[in-house]
Formats: sequence, structure tokens, C-alpha cells
Amino acid sequence: MNLLALNLLLALAWMMLTGSFTATSLLSGLVFSYMALWVAFNRKADHGSFFWKVPKVISFIAFFIYDLIKANLVVAWDVLTPTHLMKPGVIAFPLRAHTDAQITVLANLISVTPGTLSLDVSTDRKVLYIHAMYLHDEDKLRRELQDLESRVMELID
Repeated sequence: MNLLALNLLLALAWMMLTGSFTATSLLSGLVFSYMALWVAFNRKADHGSFFWKVPKVISFIAFFIYDLIKANLVVAWDVLTPTHLMKPGVIAFPLRAHTDAQITVLANLISVTPGTLSLDVSTDRKVLYIHAMYLHDEDKLRRELQDLESRVMELID
């Protein structure tokens, strides 16, 4: 059984033992079971990637939620105010991601973020075409996309 499944199973056992079936109980069960698994399996080489990836996933989720909130606020401000700040444009973003999973996750995360949309991937999978509602600073957008791409590549090997 892999450690992720064992972590979930232990968290569910925690919920049953405490008699509390809430999101808080599940979260605390996940944290306690993660710590127990870390103590039990951290030294074994074949389980090391699980303990490395969990903090990375949590960090990525926090990073993406922050970006999502920021993009929502920009779009909402533009919609609610009388002046429109949109400067739409399409850019060709050179990809460092090389697997289908990395490219798919990156393209979907870009499309889910308000103000940006993944349009197409080149046939050689080297360029991602992106439409942006606010293309005031192309270099800044490219840096933000490169940061997102780097984080996706860290999570998906």
C-alpha cells in the first residue's frame, strides 16, 4: 500500500475514533497520520518522495490560491469600475515542461485563472499560446508564467 493511501486510511480511522466527521477532524487526522508515517517510514529510501512532495503540494496550493485571489480581484475591479483597464493580447510562451502531464496541468491552471486562457500548444510541444486580458507588461507576465511552470515541474516529474 502506498503512503498516500495509508495516510488517508489513518485519517479516516482518526475520524472514526474521535467520532467527529468534520473537515477539521479530517485535516487533523491527515496531519497526525502524516507525522506518524514520517516517524515510521522517513528513513526508508523508497518512501522518501512522499515526505518531500506533501510540503511542496501544500506550498503550491497556497501559492496558486494567492494568485487566483489576486487575478479575481483585478478582473472584479475592472468590471465594477467605469474605466476599463483591459489590454488584451496573445503571447507565445516557450515551454520548459516536457511531459504531457506537466503541459496539461500548466495549461489548465492558466485557463482556470481569470484573465488568462491557454489557446493552443504547438505541434512540437515547445510553445504554449496564451491569451491575456491585461497584457500591459509582457515580461512580467512571462516571469509569472515561468514561476508557475517551475512549480508545476517540481510537483510532476
